[in-house]
Amino acid sequence: MSRRRLLLGGAAGVTGAVMAAWALAADDSPVEWYKPATVSARTERRKRPLPSRTEQVNMLQAGHTYDVLIIGGGATGAGCALDATTRGLRTALVEADDFASGTSSRSTKLIHGGVRYLQKAIMQLDYDQYKMVKEALHERANMLEVAPHLTRPLPILLPVYKWWQVPYYWFGIKMYDLVAGDRNVKSSYYLSKKNTLELFPMLKSDNLCGGIVYYDGQQDDARMNLAIALTAARHGATIANHVSVTKLHKTAGKLSGARLRDEMTGKEWDLKAKCIINATGPFTDTIRKMDDDTVKEICCPSSGVHIVLPGYYSPEHMGLLDPATSDGRVIFFLPWLKGTIAGTTDLPCKVTHNPKPTEDEILFILTEVKNYLNPDVEVRRGDVLSAWSGIRPLVSDPNKPDTQSLARNHIVHVSPGGLVTIAGGKWTTYRAMAAETIDTAIQSANLKPLYKECQTDGFLIEGAHGWTPTMYIRLVQDFGLEMEVAQHLAKSYGDRAFAVAKMAAMTGKRWPIIGKKVHPEFPYIDAEIRYGVREYACTAVDMIARRLRLAFLNVQAAVEALPAIADIMAEELKWSDQEKNRQIKMANEFLANEMGQMVNRASRDKIPINLSKEEIQTYIKRFQIIDKDRKGFVSINDIRRSLKSMGVKPNDAEISSILSEIDLTYHGQLELQDYLQMMSAIKSGHVAYSRFARMAEMEEAHQEKEELKKKITVERSGGGL
Repeated sequence: MSRRRLLLGGAAGVTGAVMAAWALAADDSPVEWYKPATVSARTERRKRPLPSRTEQVNMLQAGHTYDVLIIGGGATGAGCALDATTRGLRTALVEADDFASGTSSRSTKLIHGGVRYLQKAIMQLDYDQYKMVKEALHERANMLEVAPHLTRPLPILLPVYKWWQVPYYWFGIKMYDLVAGDRNVKSSYYLSKKNTLELFPMLKSDNLCGGIVYYDGQQDDARMNLAIALTAARHGATIANHVSVTKLHKTAGKLSGARLRDEMTGKEWDLKAKCIINATGPFTDTIRKMDDDTVKEICCPSSGVHIVLPGYYSPEHMGLLDPATSDGRVIFFLPWLKGTIAGTTDLPCKVTHNPKPTEDEILFILTEVKNYLNPDVEVRRGDVLSAWSGIRPLVSDPNKPDTQSLARNHIVHVSPGGLVTIAGGKWTTYRAMAAETIDTAIQSANLKPLYKECQTDGFLIEGAHGWTPTMYIRLVQDFGLEMEVAQHLAKSYGDRAFAVAKMAAMTGKRWPIIGKKVHPEFPYIDAEIRYGVREYACTAVDMIARRLRLAFLNVQAAVEALPAIADIMAEELKWSDQEKNRQIKMANEFLANEMGQMVNRASRDKIPINLSKEEIQTYIKRFQIIDKDRKGFVSINDIRRSLKSMGVKPNDAEISSILSEIDLTYHGQLELQDYLQMMSAIKSGHVAYSRFARMAEMEEAHQEKEELKKKITVERSGGGL
């Protein structure tokens, strides 16, 4: 064994020497490699009020000729809009759905250079891979600096269970630090077994040798995407969500504009543009075929599923990396917004606007997670609070004759008709991708920008200018907000949190003074719904998924909060009762299909009823106590009557949560068979908790208490005679 370790240690040293020699011989000088340019954030804050969506759409309809029209409101499209408008180009951006409605809101939430790509660069002496990692590490530093409220450094633990892997992984992670240079977040370090378990107590201790901790960044991806788009709007870009492109126009064989449709009103119009940029991610080929219906498809979509587990599955300030799963993939296990994200999978899929997680993918992730956690942490299917699928748009490069192999990085391509397509890449490098795209657009369309060079490196994003780590204290002191709510607002909105707080309603309590929560278990408040409308939220799905992250954190909580959220949106957007009900219905369908509610229910229904005779009798008794009319099912009215008979006075949110569970999961009627199935699923761990089951237990206890009182009264009466 010692000889093997010695050989591996020597191999690592030789590889390091080869890598250093190769880097010196590469295009970059040693000075560039070890000491790259420092990011310096700019502090200018535009005081231009944010135009309303109506004003933005009116601008698009005003007949102006734009320098660039960007199709797609994901991270790359929003980055292109910010890059173009800060160079002085007249910029328009349209998104058929909502900003970040696709892949950009369904990521792993990491801002990273790519440890795996660096491993390939070293092992295969691949300079292209090295350059990609180097670029991503620069962009990682930039994102942490320009949006400190939406990002944070995150230590990630790589547990080691074989001694020979210690020098191997240590060397690889140190190379990661080295390539980052002075843009490194923090230096990596080795931990003994004891210290590893102190920092990550949930970890399996058997055969653990120790751990290596390295640092990457973490973000709230949907809000980051939105903040980039809002920054572009404040600097003069005309942006509009829920506006689709139905046709591209050409003049003399070159693109000259597009036919647009407002999906909220159905109105259509033409817009003129000197250059059109296709930044539609998985839908890249759809726009390319509008330009030329004979082109070959270049997008090879891949599905990545993530799940969210309760926060107790991981420490609040440390993630975990599984470098080699059972099928060779990498699994991340990360704390995020008080929950724990686990993922991702990587399977070929079809391009769709409504990707759904599958039970097989969810079980794969749970199995891999279970391999790393100690026996005290029972990994249960019922602990999956939400699950979603994002489509990663892998592409082949149309600029190369061999289009069969997939591009490792992003590609920028200009068609004969002048369509500039940006595709591939990763979230972290959105800004660099946008800069290259706008450079290409300027050259191909002969545009005349005010500034030829990119202006966005170090350019502060919406909310960053006045943000400080202790800003939330002012929110507590000045407005009387609950501390958890104030911290949440500061992290989500930065210095715009004060504008949000001003919209908060009085609670009617001594403390907190303002800020009514839309759900008792989360820090989201009523004011965020009103402010979210000003951030261009048009639908209930926009709000629960991307202005608030409730749908991604807990699908059942999102269902429970939905009626209150819809009420506030209806007030702000002047919805009729019919429109409000339509929005609630669409949001419920979104939660059921795209956020894992349906697959969670299907998983539970597959579990056979595994209860003893005594348990079955107990649950039948509880069920019949509530089903006083012996209908064979429990309705919403039965629940209301039961609560009243117990003298229980729960708050509106608690009543709503019980009613929602029955109304949405069981279509308003819970039958005895469903109830037994539910209790069996809770017993086996496939369902973590049920408010209705808890209520039935309380009702039984109440009935027993009442019967005991009667018995005592009778006995006392008899004794008196």
